[in-house]
Parts: sequence; C-alpha cells; structure tokens
Amino acid sequence: MKLLYLDLGMGAAGDMLMASLLELFDDREAVVRELNSIGIEGVEYSSETVKKCGITGTHMHVLVDGEEESPDGEHHHDHGHDHEHEHHHDHDHEHEHHHDHDHEHEHHHNHEHDHEHAHSHHHAHLSDIENLIDHLNISESVREKAKGVYALIAEAESVAHDTDINNIHFHEVGTKDAVADVVAVCYLMEKIGADKVMASPVHVGRGTVRCAHGILPVPAPATAYILKGIPVYSREIVEGELCTPTGAALLKTFVDEFASMPVMEIQKIGYGMGTKDFPICNAVRTMLGDTEDIGDTIVELDCNIDDMTGEEIGFAVEKILESGARDVFQTPIYMKKNRPGVLISVLCTEDDKKRIVETMFRYTSTLGIRESVKNRYILQRETKVFGSVHGDVRIKRSKGYGSEKDKFEYDDMAQIAEKEDSSISVIRYQLMKEMGSNEE
Repeated sequence: MKLLYLDLGMGAAGDMLMASLLELFDDREAVVRELNSIGIEGVEYSSETVKKCGITGTHMHVLVDGEEESPDGEHHHDHGHDHEHEHHHDHDHEHEHHHDHDHEHEHHHNHEHDHEHAHSHHHAHLSDIENLIDHLNISESVREKAKGVYALIAEAESVAHDTDINNIHFHEVGTKDAVADVVAVCYLMEKIGADKVMASPVHVGRGTVRCAHGILPVPAPATAYILKGIPVYSREIVEGELCTPTGAALLKTFVDEFASMPVMEIQKIGYGMGTKDFPICNAVRTMLGDTEDIGDTIVELDCNIDDMTGEEIGFAVEKILESGARDVFQTPIYMKKNRPGVLISVLCTEDDKKRIVETMFRYTSTLGIRESVKNRYILQRETKVFGSVHGDVRIKRSKGYGSEKDKFEYDDMAQIAEKEDSSISVIRYQLMKEMGSNEE
C-alpha cells in the first residue's frame, strides 16, 4: 500500500503543505510548470530552496499580479506580535480572517488597509470562489476537493462570526493567493495518488492572536472549529499560531487517520518550509512509502430487495457508484415465503457512508440498511505505462504479501481491439508476449 504520512510538528499552512508535497517529485520544475498551467488569472507559482536548522527544504512563492503577500509585504499580518502597520476600517461588513502567523500563511482580510501602494480591494463570496475554481484547468476530482476545502472554511467562519455562510467575504488578492494554495495541494495529492494518508496530531501553537476583532486565543475560533475531532496539542517552546484555517481544512479533507507513524518503508521525504525561524525546524515534513502493516477497514452496507425490476436495480447501482462507493455487487437470495430477491451490497469508506446511505434510500425501495465494518488486506498498487506496438497501454501493478500481479487496463485493450477489429483475448496475448520479449 502506498502511504503518505504528514509530520505536523509545526502545524500546517497551505503553502507549507504544497511545498512538502512538491518535494516528493523528481522533476519539481516540471510540476511547477503544471501548476502554472492551472489557469488562475494573475497567479504564478515558483519554488525556492531554503535551509532551516540545518535542514534543506522548499519554500513556495505565489505571485498575484506580480506581487507576493509575504512577511515583508504590506498584506502580511504577523498576528501575536507587533504589527508593522495599523488597520484602517473604512466600512462595515463581516470579516473573513485567514491568519498569516509565523509562516507564510493564508491571510484573507476583508478590510481595507492604508498602504503606500494601491490595490483594488474587492470582495468575493463563496459562490464567487466556487465559480473561479469551476473554470480552472483541473480534473473534476481536484475541483470538487478544492471547493470542499473552501466550504469547510466558510462554514467555520460563519460559525465563528455568527453570520450566514452566504455573507462570508473573501478579500480579492488574498483569495487568489489562498485559492492557489488550496488548488495546488489538491492537484499534488491527486498526482501522488496515495492509497492512504495519515498524519501526526497537529501542533497548533500557543498564546494569542491579534486581529480586527481583538485578541483571540490560539487556535483562532475558525481553525478550532475545523479541527474538531482531530487530535491537537501545543508546546511552550513555540509561541504563536501554527495552523491556519486553510491548513486545517486541507487536513480535514485529505487525512484518513491521525496517529503515530506506522511501520513503513520510506521512499521519498519532503520538507515544506515556513517563513519564520524557531528553535524547532519550521516545516511540514511528508514521507511517501510502502507499508503492509496498516490495518485497513471498509464499510459494507447491505439491503434486501424483492420489489424492484432489473432496470430499476441497475439504475440504483449506477447512482450508488456515482455517490462514491468503492464497489457495488448483487447476490440472488430467497426471502420470506420463498420470494426471490436481490441482496445489494455496497463497499465504501467511513467518510462516504452517510452520503451513500442517503443515495441507497433514495434510489431503492428498501426500508432498512445493515452496516458492518470489515478488516481487509490490500496489495500495494501503482499504474505504469507500457509503450507497445499498438500504442501506450496502462498496466495496473500490484504487489505485497509475497505476490506480484500485472494487469493490462481493460479500457486500453478494448480501444485497441476495436481499432484493429480483434478480440480482447488476442490483444492481451500480444501485449503479454511483447512485454515478455522486452524484459528479456
């Protein structure tokens, strides 16, 4: 199993997570070019190699219209310490605070600042940000993950400020900076393709944070709301806020389990550096590797059906798969009074369970659903591309527990068979023979 482990001993921010994930790739410049092709207007990504506490890592820069919101820039607010400038509030509205503390963190303030240089300060609602994400050059899964992250942030801010989620505003420049972080992390997570993501408990920092509403405890209210259900801690050696709302929302979206690092064979390590210097290396560390020792579980949802047609059941299965089920299968059964029926079984993760239960009730006639949690063993999986005489063919490669298996992607074989007016079995035989010759 391919495992991604996040060491959050210095909290989490969008730019630090992005930098640590970038370090897991061999050709980082090529990946940065991919990020720059995403299409956020006016945004440019770049990476810089930096060293902290003797450790070399990467710091990510996000330029918005040629400028960066950095600790030395007018838009950066180092809360919990003395401010370099005062905030001038020229109008009344709800404020969305994504604090930039101790690292180069997300900072979206919907108030105007009296700076020496001029910026156009407009504000965006959640729907505006979702519209921006909808028009980016990214996959549908990355798009949905990014929008989900922002929905978490908006919900947390609405609770913290006791206002409707539709009244939450995001500062325009800060919005692009944070959208760049969020989308990049979602993009890199998909590109890495880990079977499971684990993380250490989150170091949130300690002390207080100063913002327009006054002095607040660390973690800030919105961050604390997002981190509900996640193990967190603070240490006296670090003063300040270490986990931003965006960082917390990204963790909530991607991490399957918060626990100590399991037994794993580490293959790659990434260090995403923050801006501030502390006695502890200010970085998010990611480790990518293989493990066979993680106990994995899957939820099975079952229901009996005896009053739906085959067409209706087929349609329901399609909808259940669309809702995120890992697998759906049917078993012929005999029910009361020897009536023939169908047992519909659905495999899903705990996170997807609620949505799938709702889908099962909506599209089937069942009045009840049974749940069971099953332990399972999973082979490590990866996809390779084989350059055959027929063209590129994907190979699903699995290994572990003393076994190794290769399987050609069905869709690729079907496309070749259709093109050459042949059968899939013949194409499979030709591919296996060609691959064996190449290996010799």
